[in-house]
Amino acid sequence: MIINILFVGDVVGKSGMEMVQTWLPVLMKKYRADFVIVNGENAADGKGCTEKEGKIIFNTGADVITGGNHIWDKHQSQEYLKNERRVLRPLNYPKGTYGRGYIIANSNKGKIAVLNLQGRSFMAAIDCPFRAAEWAIGRIQQETKIIIVDFHAEATAEKLALANFIKGKVTAVIGTHTHIQTADERIFPEGTAYITDSGMTGPYDSVIGMKTDAAINRFLYQTPQKYQSASEDNHLCGVFLKVDNETGKSVEIERICLPEFEKSIS
Repeated sequence: MIINILFVGDVVGKSGMEMVQTWLPVLMKKYRADFVIVNGENAADGKGCTEKEGKIIFNTGADVITGGNHIWDKHQSQEYLKNERRVLRPLNYPKGTYGRGYIIANSNKGKIAVLNLQGRSFMAAIDCPFRAAEWAIGRIQQETKIIIVDFHAEATAEKLALANFIKGKVTAVIGTHTHIQTADERIFPEGTAYITDSGMTGPYDSVIGMKTDAAINRFLYQTPQKYQSASEDNHLCGVFLKVDNETGKSVEIERICLPEFEKSIS
């Protein structure tokens, strides 16, 4: 039996939320999705995911919301993480941090685990994602073979290294955080699907979702600038997976970007 899984890349601000509401039901119907995962760490105006955004994403069709280093950026997000088990934060934050790092959820075709991890290269010095993955996978495998990993990391090398470290033990390693969809989707011989980054859902007339003037000034003057989400040229990016329910191995991975970008003609 095949399980169809949709993963929606980092949702940024109001524009990203509108794209989820517009396109997710369409994609769920097109791909006959059995399970939907949405990275929502930037849903609340580019910083965090509060109950307001979470309810909209779940009501639109998501089963699990994953996070990353910005999931904490609004104080309401921390309270939401305490109370909503379907909203994840990276597992490898220090012990006692609010929230959960993985969930084993029910679908109409069996149990599916979602594991959220965060990289350390060019990011905060938190606990080791490799050791955290090893520990969590050992526990999860007692209940299900289908394990989707959202690895929220900056460095391509770190994402590929983790994928090679756990290939054959998980169904997919899907990179998030950089907001730029990569074209390196593949399935390892061991049955683990991989993509370095699933892309951003939100405004592409921007610098990874941020208004361009503020982003440019950060580099020009090396001083903090007010983060404001952009609002134009909106797209939904993510991936679609076909998974063998018996083995937990991926049999297909497809990049998604809607609407497609127009190609310039020279």
